[in-house]
Amino acid sequence: MPGTATIKLDEPKTGRLTIQYAPEATTEIFENPPRFTWLPVIEDEAQYVLRVSTDPKFPETSTQVFPGIPLNFFTPDVAFAPGDYYWTYAVYDPATGKPATTWSSTRTFTITAELPETPLPARDVRFAASTLDHPRLWLTADRLKDFRAAVKADPNHCSWANFYEKSVLPWMDREITPEPAGYPGHQRTAPVWRQTYIDLQEVMYAIRHLAIGGQVTQDAAMLARAKEWLLSVAEWDPMGTTSRAYTDEWAYRTTNALTWGYDWLYDQMDEAERAKVRAALLERTRDIAEHAIISAKIHLFPYDSHAVRSVSLTLVPALIALLGDDETDEARDWLNYCIEFLSTVYSPWGDSDGGWAEGTNYWMMGMAYLIEAANRLKSYTGIDLYKRPFFRNTGDFPLFCKAPGTRRATFGDDSTQGDLPCVKTGINLRQYAGVTGNGAYQWYFEELNRLNPGTEMAFYNWGWWDTNFDELTYLTDYPQVEATAPESGMRHFKGIGWVGIQHEMADPDKHVQFVMKSSPFGSISHSHGDQNAFCMAAYGEDLAIQSGYYVAFNSTMHQKWRRQTVSKNAILINGKGQYADKDKSKAMASTGKIVTAEQREDHIYIKGDATAAYQSLSPEVTLAEREVYFVRNSYFVIVDKVDAATPVTIDWLLHANAPYDLGKTSFRYSGERAGFYGQVVWSEAGKPELSQVTGFPEVDPKEYEGLPVSTCLHAKYPASTRHRIATLLVPYKLDDPKRIFHFMDDQGYDADLYFTDVDENTFKVVMKKLANT
Repeated sequence: MPGTATIKLDEPKTGRLTIQYAPEATTEIFENPPRFTWLPVIEDEAQYVLRVSTDPKFPETSTQVFPGIPLNFFTPDVAFAPGDYYWTYAVYDPATGKPATTWSSTRTFTITAELPETPLPARDVRFAASTLDHPRLWLTADRLKDFRAAVKADPNHCSWANFYEKSVLPWMDREITPEPAGYPGHQRTAPVWRQTYIDLQEVMYAIRHLAIGGQVTQDAAMLARAKEWLLSVAEWDPMGTTSRAYTDEWAYRTTNALTWGYDWLYDQMDEAERAKVRAALLERTRDIAEHAIISAKIHLFPYDSHAVRSVSLTLVPALIALLGDDETDEARDWLNYCIEFLSTVYSPWGDSDGGWAEGTNYWMMGMAYLIEAANRLKSYTGIDLYKRPFFRNTGDFPLFCKAPGTRRATFGDDSTQGDLPCVKTGINLRQYAGVTGNGAYQWYFEELNRLNPGTEMAFYNWGWWDTNFDELTYLTDYPQVEATAPESGMRHFKGIGWVGIQHEMADPDKHVQFVMKSSPFGSISHSHGDQNAFCMAAYGEDLAIQSGYYVAFNSTMHQKWRRQTVSKNAILINGKGQYADKDKSKAMASTGKIVTAEQREDHIYIKGDATAAYQSLSPEVTLAEREVYFVRNSYFVIVDKVDAATPVTIDWLLHANAPYDLGKTSFRYSGERAGFYGQVVWSEAGKPELSQVTGFPEVDPKEYEGLPVSTCLHAKYPASTRHRIATLLVPYKLDDPKRIFHFMDDQGYDADLYFTDVDENTFKVVMKKLANT
């Protein structure tokens, strides 16, 4: 394809919030083919042409050309042979079959031999083998016939009896939910938001489960009741109180209810009823799709949490159900967009390491919906997203950053309000066990079920998913994997700047968890101003915690406390933390970086640099680093380094579930099963003043009424242009005999140090090295 066009291609510069040009020469490739992305031109209907060659002059004999690409991201339908490659793109003119602009700058990448091959079938063949009969979601008509026979032979097949008893039959006698009235005066309030959220999730349960139950058992009365629910919801105003603009989470659930009803009750409706439901479903789906694609432009700005979530949560199932049934075939175009987004751009919140920048709770939510979308796509189209490296590795993120027995020992927004991890986290891990065969993921699932029984009806579970349905659908599609205890060690999630340490996770009497974060995503979305912060849990109890509660987005607790650095185990410089307010560009610029994370001979070493994050509010800062030594799986040494152009004070913060016992330069926290001892062992600027505060200053007390209140230790250091602070933290079990020895550092601080399984000589050597540096 000769490049004879004279109109110059506009290649705008990328920003922190935009999609990037990729792959570049510096990009490490983790799958074959690589994923191609670039900034789009202004014209919404523009098409592109991509060329890839082993020769920078792009001769026809060694160049592959991909014309007519409708989006600014692309996954080829072929894998490339190992070697070095060059690529360019241009705007494409479909009328002439040639480039309409000059070619872009030439970029390069390298394919190595061991990469997993993950091509995406081209649009013209993508749905060739997909049936247009109904149902399509979970089971197609032929699989439904086989499943029906299996249940008839064995009512416990794939946990059917449990699902039928607990998640189908109760809806037969429930009154049909009316259309929500909305907020009082149409002003959003958290209680109405939450209750309506649950009500609409239950509407989806009622329709989906009655339809499935009726189809499997061929119960005419059950199918009729399911249809009554469906036709009632189809009467609701698509642009009213359940529209995306009013409350998007309500809209998603209403659309999902119509989706499952339309698909599984298709043969139970006459054509007029189908047209009615289809029209309501199509209008709602269009509203959500156009917001994600046209308004939010997630292909340009991929950090819109809800718009990105809508792709897997709502659009994929709705568009599978509608494919071929809408007269204008809009569903096909939107479904192709969604598939290509999930195959190319996803996940914007992480990379091939499998991390998720919004934190473990929003990983759980994002993965829950992604798993459903991936499973629906795999069963209906044969497209297997699980082959991509991100999905092969992402189970390690909760495994290393949120152990089953922890509550407050990790980062990000979390709706569990201090309870154990949601059972859905474990269900997600089981899914990845089925995909990868990793027995540690299965162990996590089983251990969380053991620790956290009877929480299925809690808002943060029932308001999002029915675990009986999860059990049913998993067992029909994936194998049972034997659980194996997780190995001790560390994971560095480089793309998001998190490090998780887990020691003896399967034994609560020996378990230690430590998580540190210094992220290039800053405080955007559900992330906080917590670069270089850490959390710690040990011996069955959270010790150094993330303070506060995620009572609601934009509540005073959220904005004044939980998002702010003051609620973290971090430092304040001149009383200020890191930017964590609503300006996305500033939030994305308030960044950190994990410089080093490595296992050494007798310890794990982590170094984080949060200079940019602190400069967001304190421009006089020239250095803000934190180093962590986890020695012999027993104790931690935290070293903070701060330089500034003018003298600055340091507040060294440490949060716990209850007050401390304070000494002059030492402190102790005692919990129910475990505690920790802390000692300032080095401070170049002078001794700190220790104090503590219990509560959440500037937060409306009504927002945490009835909830436990935590305590923050403040170690305040005098003003200096240079700070070097070394702090010892020793977690221990309360019922362990404590080894005691006396230590005095070079500044004359002295204390009795309490240890469990700590080599005294090793500790003194580490302290001497720290003092020398």
